[in-house]
Amino acid sequence: MKVIIAGAGDVGFHLAKLLANEEHDITLIDVDESRLNYANSHLDVAITKGESTSFKVLDQAGVHKCDMLIAVTTDEANNILTATIGKRLGAKKTIARIRNSEFLQKRDILDLRKMGVDELISPQLLATKEIKRLLKEAAITDTFEFERGLLSLIGITIDEEDPLHNRTLNETSVLNPDLNFLTVAILRDNKTIIPRGSTRFKMKDHVYYIAKPEGVDRVLKLTGKKQRKKIRRIMILGGSQVGYYAARSLSYKYNITLIEKDKDRCFELADKLQNTLVINGDGRDVELLEQEGIEEMDAFIAVTGDSETNIITSLVAKTHGVQKTIALVENMDYIHLSQNIGVDTLINKKLIAANFIFRYIRKGQVLSLTSIHGVDAEVLEFVVHENSRITEGKLKELDFPKTAIIGGVIRGNQSHIPLGDFEFRPYDRVVVLGRPGCIPKIEAFFN
Repeated sequence: MKVIIAGAGDVGFHLAKLLANEEHDITLIDVDESRLNYANSHLDVAITKGESTSFKVLDQAGVHKCDMLIAVTTDEANNILTATIGKRLGAKKTIARIRNSEFLQKRDILDLRKMGVDELISPQLLATKEIKRLLKEAAITDTFEFERGLLSLIGITIDEEDPLHNRTLNETSVLNPDLNFLTVAILRDNKTIIPRGSTRFKMKDHVYYIAKPEGVDRVLKLTGKKQRKKIRRIMILGGSQVGYYAARSLSYKYNITLIEKDKDRCFELADKLQNTLVINGDGRDVELLEQEGIEEMDAFIAVTGDSETNIITSLVAKTHGVQKTIALVENMDYIHLSQNIGVDTLINKKLIAANFIFRYIRKGQVLSLTSIHGVDAEVLEFVVHENSRITEGKLKELDFPKTAIIGGVIRGNQSHIPLGDFEFRPYDRVVVLGRPGCIPKIEAFFN
């Protein structure tokens, strides 16, 4: 597939990196020569210097024969115009990154498809959706549901007191007699492990499971997190776009307190947010946080424009007994730090946007695609067809990639955790976790 990416910033670079693992024909366009040179020296991509709204530049990049044109510069007007021009010049599909949510809210009225923009991506709104997803369970560091919860991906941190600590998967198999969950990945010291029977759990491991509904409770019990306290009170630090969108979408279900240091922005937020207590103050002031009841909060979300402030205040929240902390960071390299510094989850809106766009590139019958923060792997859901290679024998006979693991299968209204003797049938929905390099091999089993 030929893909042109306009914008070699964080979103464009990460997206190109994901695509480069699968040998797509990628061209990066940017006006910044240093960015292009960096990408060219680190990735197998072609580069074109210039404005992506230029007919000459797009033609030089080969837009007339490209399968997808993705405009992810920091200028939303430039992105929309790039997609529009690119479509007229022959791009089969176009995606534009935006900041103004009105484009999404009024997409039916605007009908940007007629202008040549097939899809709009808002990193701020995607980050908000990610925050909502992460808040579903206080004891779980990450969660993602398949088919309305018939299977769930959940993440748990191993503590020294956990029954799993210092035991291998084989040794703990007796704790899962009903086979209602499967360990699919471990994040340890910033390294991703696809576990096998001899893999041993260690303290501070971030362990990820695919679980049936009853398996979620079983995992929490086994890891010493029996109390599934519901999140009710949330403190949001920062009235940025992400902070505003988060408060607006969460205030109907949770009690929200939002702290913003800019007084004018506070008045603006107070007018827009009907069910949110807006406080004017500096969230770095621990005394202020205490006065506003941080010790009574179930979750703390830090989304100011300063990554260090977000991390530090989240750690302060942890020391005050807050169960769930989420911090927004601008530097993608920080994502891997969460398991070591004590913040439950670090998120990066650019990384989320790049991963979201990536699902449009996928081959095969991919129903859904998610990524785990800090984990060098993807979680995909496929549908099995009559002639899919995966139906040709039992799982243990299929030579499935060793750097991937099939975590669960949804068949009708039932979910299953497959072992070696499991046989796949047409219309099964299969959840797979795999390292980026082996994704094409996985897809070959479902095409």
